Amino acid sequence: MKQRGKRIRPSGKDLVFHFTIASLLPVFLLVVGLFHVKTIQQINWQDFNLSQADKIDIPYLIISFSVAILICLLVAFVFKRVRYDTVKQLYHRQKLAKMILENKWYESEQVKTEGFFKDSAGRTKEKITYFPKMYYRLKNGLIQIRVEITLGKYQDQLLHLEKKLESGLYCELTDKELKDSYVEYTLLYDTIASRISIDEVEAKDGKLRLMKNVWWEYDKLPHMLIAGGTGGGKTYFILTLIEALLHTDSKLYILDPKNADLADLGSVMANVYYRKEDLLSCIETFYEEMMKRSEEMKQMKNYKTGKNYAYLGLPAHFLIFDEYVAFMGANRFPTSIE
Repeated sequence: MKQRGKRIRPSGKDLVFHFTIASLLPVFLLVVGLFHVKTIQQINWQDFNLSQADKIDIPYLIISFSVAILICLLVAFVFKRVRYDTVKQLYHRQKLAKMILENKWYESEQVKTEGFFKDSAGRTKEKITYFPKMYYRLKNGLIQIRVEITLGKYQDQLLHLEKKLESGLYCELTDKELKDSYVEYTLLYDTIASRISIDEVEAKDGKLRLMKNVWWEYDKLPHMLIAGGTGGGKTYFILTLIEALLHTDSKLYILDPKNADLADLGSVMANVYYRKEDLLSCIETFYEEMMKRSEEMKQMKNYKTGKNYAYLGLPAHFLIFDEYVAFMGANRFPTSIE
């Protein structure tokens, strides 16, 4: 259960309200009880009856209730500030329950219940007979939502929840994995709060930190595609990656066919190209060195099939190509060069 997370249930549509009442009601009763503790001790419960209610000090009772409500509000405010993630999880689970109910992704039947009195007419009530098994978990800044797939009539909807989850939970989908009998969605929780400054971007142990809880493990996944609109910050992002990688033993090759911002790095570092001929020559050289290095790695004593340069303690080589699509679209090359 802990690995799967919290189960989303039909009653979760009012989860925040139920949690609030269950948490604050004891606080409310405790405060009111402290105000009236002397009165309660003086009551003879054996002879107590409702006719004695007129002896209650109404103004004092109102004051005690008012103070209790204020303290409850204060406790709720402090709890939300201190346990913000817990509150967000409650809202997320409530939204997921409402999503299933409002889209009617469940099975139900009408059950007739008897009235309170024997001669009173009964009424029909909806009873849920099937509710999709969905689990919610927040761990290490990532939200994992696991949904069981049963080949039922709601399978297509449950297999394509990406847009609903991203917009409804205001999170960014980072991974979707289809496993045996269930699909697991992974979303980045609180994207804005997870951002880091350029100084905090660092590369170590074969991975590069992009956000507080997001790392690019280039030793395992060596390819990165950066996409975005004009002015979206792609170049600044690439410059940040370059700056972080320069603090390692990695070797960088930078290509900027538009002779823009990245080309300016040529004045402070080597292997920066922007002319067409130099670009093609760099790509060909990079490929030849890659093949040569691969042959050399296989001759090493500690070489193992399936392992890469990192296992052998070799430095990483990066080919950073800015505006690749624009370069390919603006130039026509022979098949051999392509």
